[in-house]
Amino acid sequence: TALVINDRAIPYAMLHAYAQRFAGGLRKLGVEPGQHVALLLPNVPHFTIAYFGAHYGANPVVPLNVLLTPDEIAYHLEDSDSVVLVVWEGFYEAAKAGAARVPTCKHIIVAKADPTDVTSPDGAINMTALIGTSDPVTELPNTMPDDTAVILYTSGTTGRPKGAELTHFNLFYNAEYAATKLLHLAPESISFAVLPLFHSFGQTCIQNATLYAGGTIVLMPRFEPVAAFELLQKHKVSLF
Repeated sequence: TALVINDRAIPYAMLHAYAQRFAGGLRKLGVEPGQHVALLLPNVPHFTIAYFGAHYGANPVVPLNVLLTPDEIAYHLEDSDSVVLVVWEGFYEAAKAGAARVPTCKHIIVAKADPTDVTSPDGAINMTALIGTSDPVTELPNTMPDDTAVILYTSGTTGRPKGAELTHFNLFYNAEYAATKLLHLAPESISFAVLPLFHSFGQTCIQNATLYAGGTIVLMPRFEPVAAFELLQKHKVSLF
């Protein structure tokens, strides 16, 4: 098992297949290698699928804080040159309003909690339907260690947020170091993803490091104390 959300377990093979098909979906939409894909997603499997799916397409990922306002979304999309925005259904209205001001962002892909729901709001693309109707990209792209893999934005405390470009080697080495030297993760490790995956710590030390080690990630989209303790006990979490 790679990911757990509620009572649903997603094995590594399924996660891998979905990521490859998401990359195929980006190609079908005409997204070129090197173009940026923004994610406005909470801690749900869709984040991990789109994250690695974009990398299969050689598309740098731009994770965004899910609490951004339409004005802030527009700024981040324009500043990062993102051509695609993948958004959770609950944040769609804000995403739509923000993306409408950025002509270079050509596609909005909506992720939904119900895996059987393949509908989409006006003009948007349903992520489940896109994955289900796209051919997988099975060849790893010819990216180099110093190519940009992810653009993480600062909080903007001294002005507008600035995009920090992280390379493939940055992310790989951080995941390896966290898994082998800091946290000592193993295939039997079970990590609890409450920290946002769009943030550097949750993304590197929880998602990437745990997957590097072959462990399991228990996802919690929004922290609530009682529910968190229940998940800790139920799944016998070893890293929080």
